Amino acid sequence: MKQRIYIFLFILGTFFFPQENYAQVDFNKKPYDDLGNVDDKFQELFYEALKQKGIENYDRSVEVLLKCIEIDNSVSVLYFELGKNYIKLKNFGAAEDAFKDAIKKEPDNEWFLDELYGFYAEQNDYDKAIKTVKQLVKYHPDYKEDLASLYVRTKNYNEALKILDELDLEFGISVARDMLRNKIYEATGRKKDQIKNLESRVENNPDKESNYLALIFRYSENNEKDKAFETAKELLKINPNSQMVHLALYKFYLDDNNTENAIESMKIVLKSNQIKPDAKLKVLSDFVNFVRNNPEYEADLVEVTSLVGDSNNSKTLVELGQYYLKNGDKTKALKYYEDALVLEVDNFQVLRNVLLLYIDLKKYNLASEKSNSALEKYPSQPIFYLINGVVLNALNQSKKAIEVLESGLDYIIDDTKMEADFYNQLSKAYTLLNNTVKAKTFSDKAKQIETSN
Repeated sequence: MKQRIYIFLFILGTFFFPQENYAQVDFNKKPYDDLGNVDDKFQELFYEALKQKGIENYDRSVEVLLKCIEIDNSVSVLYFELGKNYIKLKNFGAAEDAFKDAIKKEPDNEWFLDELYGFYAEQNDYDKAIKTVKQLVKYHPDYKEDLASLYVRTKNYNEALKILDELDLEFGISVARDMLRNKIYEATGRKKDQIKNLESRVENNPDKESNYLALIFRYSENNEKDKAFETAKELLKINPNSQMVHLALYKFYLDDNNTENAIESMKIVLKSNQIKPDAKLKVLSDFVNFVRNNPEYEADLVEVTSLVGDSNNSKTLVELGQYYLKNGDKTKALKYYEDALVLEVDNFQVLRNVLLLYIDLKKYNLASEKSNSALEKYPSQPIFYLINGVVLNALNQSKKAIEVLESGLDYIIDDTKMEADFYNQLSKAYTLLNNTVKAKTFSDKAKQIETSN
């Protein structure tokens, strides 16, 4: 909805000056400078009504405005202010009547019409809102977009599309209107019409990259892969420097077993400063999966890794960490997880992975330091008590391990596997202390849980 603005001095202008003089109102003057021969009693009451509204005493403001109307019932702004007070009092029927009275006295006042339109929209009375906004379209094209939105709400999709076409023709394509247009196509299932519209855009404006990209996406969504591929290649001919097109091309090349071109497209995407990090992450994920199934291309992944290794996107770094972890290279995995943790210090999962890798790589001092910090930050997370206990056992600090592990047991909720891990570590700690009785007790508890699961 067009932003509705009420300027107090402007409204005073509509009250005290003829319509054709609005543009001549001096907004720097005090509101009472040009009151002329207005009756003092009327003026006093009017300002009192505004004052009462300003302090949210809406009942009193209504009373005073009605007294103003008794003095002079021809002043449109009185009904306008009355309507706004009634809205605050949730007397919506009276509010509608007041706004309509204001408009009867000044049928061409945009502010009055806009307020009534907003009132109907907020009441979800879309039919009346449509009737009102039709009177407003002559003031600003934004109202015409509002009209299209209202038609969508009332499922009058043909009228909505007609207006959108008119606006696109007059003002060019806009993202907001395209979103509304796509909403209509989705609601009606008119995918062919959607594609036809995009095809005409490409035909009428063949140098505009965004038209091709939108068409490629819709072809792909409609399972018309060949047309999508051909459109992508056509865009590449017209604009050989396009980077965005490779977001589609790499996938088509992979499907066609054109590995060299697929890898080249993926590299272009990952080097690009035009493509958003989330889109790059999707490409990187596909690249990682491709190399997992085709390890002979790992050198290309290493090259790509060097392109994104200094990434400021933690998701990219985590994706690389996961790849190397699955492939058993824990040292490289740790590097990427640590880099991701620098960017997102409060990322719980990344912190957990870093600590577990410290243990796997026997970096116990680092694990001890970082797990202590983790316990301060997350004092109710049992996983960090368990990790800290494992580290303390590894450092032959079994008494401390027992203390930490017993504290952590209190935070376990419905996780029998973790509970068994705690008991195994407690058994290990007591074994290190040569307390075989307690060591066996906790070992038996762990075995009992493991057996029952």
